[in-house]
Amino acid sequence: MQLDRDQQLKLFTRMLRIRKFEEALIAHNPVGHLSIGQEGTIAGACMALRDDDFVTGTHRSHGHPIGKGADINPLMAEIFGKRTGICKGLGGSMHLTDTSMGLIGESAIVGGGLPLATGAGLSIQVRGADQVSLCFFGDGATNQGTFGESVNMAAIWKLPVIYFCENNGYAVTTSVEKSHGQPDIYRRADGYGIPGVVVDGQDAEAVHAVTLEAVNRARSGEGPTLIEAKTYRFDEHSNRLAIPIEYRSKEEVEHYRNERDPITLYRNVLLSRDLRVDVERIEEQVNNAVDEAVEFAKQSPEPEMSDLWDCLFSNPIAPAGDKGLPE
Repeated sequence: MQLDRDQQLKLFTRMLRIRKFEEALIAHNPVGHLSIGQEGTIAGACMALRDDDFVTGTHRSHGHPIGKGADINPLMAEIFGKRTGICKGLGGSMHLTDTSMGLIGESAIVGGGLPLATGAGLSIQVRGADQVSLCFFGDGATNQGTFGESVNMAAIWKLPVIYFCENNGYAVTTSVEKSHGQPDIYRRADGYGIPGVVVDGQDAEAVHAVTLEAVNRARSGEGPTLIEAKTYRFDEHSNRLAIPIEYRSKEEVEHYRNERDPITLYRNVLLSRDLRVDVERIEEQVNNAVDEAVEFAKQSPEPEMSDLWDCLFSNPIAPAGDKGLPE
């Protein structure tokens, strides 16, 4: 099912917001694990969700809240370490969240979001709600115990969870072929009796289509799906990480940059549908919005010592005996 005009433009907007947001980080405050090159997987998947559906992200975390539709001002301020940040500047680049958009957490721990997303799926089932939970994770996380434990539990109880693997081909410098006995990650679904789907992660509409099918399946009570999106990160594992070895060829990187850039590919699709005026308007709007977010972050105040208390404890702490606490 092809997206309608407004949905197509929203998808392009979210992809471009991720790209321009991270390019601004490189220019103004270079920190973090960038998802440049993976925008199609993120925005395509998130566009299949409702605002009240849950999402868990990864250490490569800037794109996930933006893909879900979060305001970029507090996200930018968070990475700048400012008090107006989504976590008051205390979480930083790898711990972005926005509970108003269903983003329940991101973690620097590889595979850390898998049990959280599964728990969210259990909560949905217990409450009798019709939400779903989508878990982003990388190819390296599928070798963690939390992957098998989480997927198995969701399969047995038919939890409404979509396990979405952003397979960018490398865990830091180690290729999937060298670290996985079964490099086709989607085929691991067979061991749990659930559907496994592989999709071109550089094709945002294709990602949306397979994710929407999995979402509809989960929402109707049929249980989880494992999606493997074949994608690629253009930059290093971390943009502050100096890699002393050549673990991938320059030709490979240039191929993806020049021929498989998801934003260029989708822009060309929209131009072929006579949406040039809309595309150029969005490009201007996104550039302005990111510039404003940078300025907002720069002008925002630093965190205060009192924020540490508020982020660690319920303030004020209830006296003994109140709210059922033990004496």
